[in-house]
Amino acid sequence: VSTQSTWGLLIYMENKLIHSHEFVRGFATLAIHEGSNVDPATGAVIPPIHVSSTYEVELDTPPKFIYGRFDNPTRSCFEKTLAALEKGKYCIATSSGMAAFSLVFHVLKPGDHVVANEDLYGGTTNFLLELAKDHGVTVDCVDMRDLKALESAIKPNTKMVIGESPTNPTLRILDIPGIVSICKPKKILTMFDNTFMSPCLQNPLAIGVDIVIHSCTKYIGGHSDIIMGAVITSDDEIYKKIKKYSGLLGCCPGPHDCFLASRGLKTLHLRVERAEFNAMKLAEILAKHPKVKETLYPGLPTFLGHDLLKKQAKGFGSMITINFENGAQSAKFYNALTLFGHAVSLGGVESLVSFPTKITHKSLPEALKAKLGVTDTMVRLAIGIEDFEDLRDDLLKALEAVQNRINCFT
Repeated sequence: VSTQSTWGLLIYMENKLIHSHEFVRGFATLAIHEGSNVDPATGAVIPPIHVSSTYEVELDTPPKFIYGRFDNPTRSCFEKTLAALEKGKYCIATSSGMAAFSLVFHVLKPGDHVVANEDLYGGTTNFLLELAKDHGVTVDCVDMRDLKALESAIKPNTKMVIGESPTNPTLRILDIPGIVSICKPKKILTMFDNTFMSPCLQNPLAIGVDIVIHSCTKYIGGHSDIIMGAVITSDDEIYKKIKKYSGLLGCCPGPHDCFLASRGLKTLHLRVERAEFNAMKLAEILAKHPKVKETLYPGLPTFLGHDLLKKQAKGFGSMITINFENGAQSAKFYNALTLFGHAVSLGGVESLVSFPTKITHKSLPEALKAKLGVTDTMVRLAIGIEDFEDLRDDLLKALEAVQNRINCFT
């Protein structure tokens, strides 16, 4: 083989690897290259931000883009990347995580019935409890860790089962393959919110789930500077419906947010790995601390659901929930933290602390909060990618404040 033909083959193989991804296998390589082809107009290695709201249409040629509410080149790049990372065929980007959930809900019709896990993101639960009935959809919430409870809740008109695992904020682990095995034979759609794990650690579609949604505001964006969501599926009919509803309802994200989300995907694996490293070490410390009544973190071998999560995911995430003896202690701890930001949300580079019962789950029925254990003793920690030693010191200092407060009254 001549030198010229050898170099030609190497260039061909490089182009195949980088641009067509025929040989791509790894998550990080997909995150960096899939959907991020060289711009043919300029040679830019990063796709530009397309801000145009409308596109030229030739009457005799089917247009790829017509109007920004339906599609946008920058959005399409992001959707292609996320679909690949979630092992799905299609992705539809939305203006928020709740917009993603709302789109999926529109697959349902009046008279349909839904079974939802009782422990979900507060906004999702509120939607199901307050808005579903206005659309003629009935909802039953059960503890889906108990597969028999799920089976008992299913009715002849049940069309969808909704869950998340780990759950927010109690971090309960659901048996995703077990749930799928119940729903598939009955032709019941399954939808899972994969925000807490991200596609880096868990791929529900790969184990039989029909629809996955994300709040891309969290780990995918990764820097707490966008509000965005996504729906991912491999089902052709589901995609056609949700894509149509997306255009009709106008819940599309802007091109700048899509660009930031695409950039976030390129470092997702690095951020998730670092945050999980921090979370594991911090959870081990909290679990042994005398002032912490309970530490909930799926990575701890003693955590209920630890072994199940190991079977269906590639990691444990970076969310930790802790409980104190009483609300006074949890409030003292919360207020004593200085490095952790006192804010809702998660998945950014920074660590955050929040009170579920006062913010994210505040509007849930009191009986449901009591059943789930979402009380004023609970504090949720979203672990970021700061230096472990600094996060550790901040937590221990805050726990010392709890100790000192108690000593004042003993």
